[in-house]
Amino acid sequence: MAKIGKKGVLLVNLGTPDDPSRGAVYRYLKQFLLDPRVIDYPWLARNLLVRGIIAPFRSGSSSKLYKMLWTEEGSPLKFYGERVQAGVQEILGPDYVVELAMRYQNPSIGHALQKLEDARVSEIIVFPMFPQYASATTGSVHDEVMRLLRKQQNIPDVKFINSYYDRPEMIEVFADNARKFDLGHYDHIIFSYHGLPKRQLRRADASGKYCTKAKDCCQRISAVNQFCYSAQCHATTRAIAAKLELKPEQYTTAFQSRLGPEEWAQPYTSTIIEEQAEKGAKRLLVFSPAFVADCLETIVEIGTEYQEEFEEMGGEQVDLVPSLNDDPRWIQTVADLVGEYS
Repeated sequence: MAKIGKKGVLLVNLGTPDDPSRGAVYRYLKQFLLDPRVIDYPWLARNLLVRGIIAPFRSGSSSKLYKMLWTEEGSPLKFYGERVQAGVQEILGPDYVVELAMRYQNPSIGHALQKLEDARVSEIIVFPMFPQYASATTGSVHDEVMRLLRKQQNIPDVKFINSYYDRPEMIEVFADNARKFDLGHYDHIIFSYHGLPKRQLRRADASGKYCTKAKDCCQRISAVNQFCYSAQCHATTRAIAAKLELKPEQYTTAFQSRLGPEEWAQPYTSTIIEEQAEKGAKRLLVFSPAFVADCLETIVEIGTEYQEEFEEMGGEQVDLVPSLNDDPRWIQTVADLVGEYS
């Protein structure tokens, strides 16, 4: 059957507070951490932990960090997203309606879906802005879209983009951003991805026999681990490293931003920085390829906090490779991926 209406595109990133005030950060943290795909504890334990401990106590310190991040245009995650939205809309043209949403806070997925419904689109392509699949990110976006759509009387065709961790055009942008630095100037290169609890990684292994049990389980993508976040992160690293002709001893894949006492994906970025300092390293270059736009985890955590830690250990410089942000080639890549799913 021929499609009559326009095609809808829903770009979704993680989210950001509406402003850097403590109240706005509290609302953001509460919504984010109460998501059962993010903290997958039973309902009561999750609510006690988030409402009683994490959100009240972390909102103050996190607010200070967001104030460091904030610009005249607001949150980089949001304004880069708006630029990508506008660029993709321009490329795809009038037969498409492209909307931006945040999984947590604003603009909400519900608001964006309402705009697509008002535009009478005949189908929706959901584009989570996370190159690597994880239940806590892409899975949560898909879950929320389905939850909201099932309330509607009329549901258009819906197509979900799962991951694009080794998309050549995206890899080339990351590599080109790194080429702006003198790679030979650095003692070591770290590919730092957002962390996940090991428990969640193991739960993604339907066989129960592969994740963390098979030798070098993350070093290649197979039917068993095709949806494994860690395996996809390692694949992204290998693709960028190959573009830059890096030798294995020149770089490490690591994970940052862990929360709580349990084990998360390893090695930890902070541990690798410490180990490099102990070896006498003075200059480190850090990628953060889990993020398509620079944000708190890149600009502040890597660019400021890791820099301070490294200096305290005797190091000199931690440089951050910029993310994809609003690079025209990244915008074209998004449009191309959408076109392939249309």
